[in-house]
Amino acid sequence: MPADERSRHLAVVAARAAADKKAEEIVALDVSEQLVLTDAFVVASGATDRQVRAIVDAVDEAMHKEGARAARKEGVSEAHWVLLDYGDIIVHVQQSEDREFYALERLWKDCPVIELPADLNEDDGADSPA
Repeated sequence: MPADERSRHLAVVAARAAADKKAEEIVALDVSEQLVLTDAFVVASGATDRQVRAIVDAVDEAMHKEGARAARKEGVSEAHWVLLDYGDIIVHVQQSEDREFYALERLWKDCPVIELPADLNEDDGADSPA
């Protein structure tokens, strides 16, 4: 069964919060067919540990406003790969090098992508070449 509407909504909320802190390469994956633990993964990158922490704080605040509380947070002190588990969704915020090395999108490539608003991955509002 595909991710429900609430999970998809929370994925967009988390992605938007990450984008507000200039996260890069934001992707949401519907993992509900593969995992019983959660419906969706949101993956985002930050350039430094400081940016990763800022992204994590923004996501956590946005999720709190939606009534979602993190059941588990891992990796916050190191800020290389932070995992935020909200039950319905799990948010992964990684530094770019860790993101490339662990390649979560490759590991979960068989899972459908959850459509995110187009403006979340735009660079300074510039149009991408066709």
